[in-house]
Amino acid sequence: MTTPVETLEFQAEARQLLQLMVHSIYSNKDTFLRELISNASDALDKLRLESYRDKDLAVDTSDLHIELEADRVERTLTVRDNGIGMSRDEVVALIGTIAKSGTAEFLRKLKESKDSAASQDLIGQFGVGFYSSFMVADHVTLLTRKAGEATGTRWESAGEGTYTIETVEDAPQGTSVTLKLKPEDTEDHLFDYTAEWKLREIVTRYSDFITWPVKLEVERKVEDETTREFETVNSGKALWARSKDEVPAEEYTEFYKHISRDWNDPLETVHVRAEGTFEYQALLFLPSKAPYDLFMRERKRGVQLYVKRVFIMDDCEELMPEYLRFVKGVVDAQDLSLNVSREILQQDRQIQLMRRRLVKRVLSTVKTMQADAPEKYSTFWSEFGPAVKEGLLSDAENRETILDICSFASTHDDEKPTTLADYVERLPEGQEHIYYMTGVSRSIVESSPHLEAFRAKGLEVLILTDGIDEMWVDAGEGYRGKTFQSVAKGEVDLDQDKEENKEQDEEFGPLLTWLSENLTDSVKQVRLSSRLTTSPACLVGETGDLTPTLEKMYRAMGQPVPAVKRVLELNPEHSLVTGMRTAFAAGGHETELGETAELLYGMALLAEGGELPDPAKFTKVLADRLARSL
Repeated sequence: MTTPVETLEFQAEARQLLQLMVHSIYSNKDTFLRELISNASDALDKLRLESYRDKDLAVDTSDLHIELEADRVERTLTVRDNGIGMSRDEVVALIGTIAKSGTAEFLRKLKESKDSAASQDLIGQFGVGFYSSFMVADHVTLLTRKAGEATGTRWESAGEGTYTIETVEDAPQGTSVTLKLKPEDTEDHLFDYTAEWKLREIVTRYSDFITWPVKLEVERKVEDETTREFETVNSGKALWARSKDEVPAEEYTEFYKHISRDWNDPLETVHVRAEGTFEYQALLFLPSKAPYDLFMRERKRGVQLYVKRVFIMDDCEELMPEYLRFVKGVVDAQDLSLNVSREILQQDRQIQLMRRRLVKRVLSTVKTMQADAPEKYSTFWSEFGPAVKEGLLSDAENRETILDICSFASTHDDEKPTTLADYVERLPEGQEHIYYMTGVSRSIVESSPHLEAFRAKGLEVLILTDGIDEMWVDAGEGYRGKTFQSVAKGEVDLDQDKEENKEQDEEFGPLLTWLSENLTDSVKQVRLSSRLTTSPACLVGETGDLTPTLEKMYRAMGQPVPAVKRVLELNPEHSLVTGMRTAFAAGGHETELGETAELLYGMALLAEGGELPDPAKFTKVLADRLARSL
């Protein structure tokens, strides 16, 4: 019995995506087959796992495989698997509506892309591989039956905005995707997807590492008779189980692209083999480019987990910490239960041990890269540095190693970042602090008044502009015996003349007291500064205070933060400040002195990139003062 055929519309964004595929000008159309084989492989993995979990599931898992069947006359290509299959609702949810797969972001990136090759790369990155079928097909038919269900589902579309769906009785378990191929380009036979040599070439290039047999229907002559039979065309050997020396670099690259859906080559490959009382193998990759959703909360992360070559789960977060969420790969354990769940993994001692060892191996790989391949390291750090630094807050065990592999902009060199080890090595004798300043950008930090005295004395200051820097640097305990010291917090001792300082404190004392009282709504205190050389004033926080940037970050996250008053420091050598002292000592007009105090505070706020509490009032006072000076 067959139910009536129902015609449905694609989701709006899905229609846009289909049109891009139908009218595709992408150069590498071969990738559609890789995507379909990858989907089939996932379906086989899921069936094997489900058969272990559900002992009552009546399925035969003795011959799980993927078949490729081409008809040259009808110009059709079928990719078939006997995996988990899909229910009718899953077909509609996974194919008719694709909002969950990041389509909107995919389309935005696609429009921003300047060339067809870059656009092609995005197909795998956003997990919309099924739709790449329409690059080569005028019509796609999907027939599927979910394991354990009695009826199947047929889905068909020409990629024009609608699809049909119906329930069928005689569908075999699993999924088959049949493509009605577009007319062959007679001038270019490289895209004949019914040709045996072409299909074999694509499988070898992209899917040779697939664990399951990929069987291609081929013609064979036996005693002058032509027969058709299925021949396995992939090696099927798990890459992570092979010796590193016997695997060509190209195979590692293709394997990475398969599991990550990233079309860029990996930056580095990490092969781990642990033997002894607890055995496992791992094949991990450091990407060369950060994914678009690296800092999105809802993104999936983690590596694939296998047990004795049996797929257990994607995105196993328990094996890789949040700050290494960009690491891709496979971990194959020998001694875990096949029925392991995420809840069990969180408590499993072996999983925790594996995680610790894998993290150390990844960090040591980055450290080796830093020493032996500086260009690779520079690429890695520019893409993933902010994420790695999150580990300084969450991974106390590896904090020293993470600090070792960090790089920071510095006043020592305008172009080249520095490591902390190099900073410490350059320290002048007697300096106990690693000086730093946080800010939104390098240009804002470098123009800050806080750096003036440090520049004048030739003292190096780290320039920290990532949001995470605001948090870890205060939480840290230092590095190699040196403590971190913000040049914008607390009082700094830059070997000032003690006697001169004492005299200035006595001279400016009355003015500082008056200013502290006059500006009590805005600042905690007014004092003389030892960090200014050319600017009249700056604002500094007390040690332990939240920085203005950190205050904004917390408020943006909806967390209430009490307003923090800071200290206004004055440059006793600046003519504006000495003029104020003279006017105050002579009993100057209190209103004018009050306006000058407000201007000093406002200028200090603007100099660090802050926002004036009352811009209109500030500009009026400034305009009036300028008018009177003319």
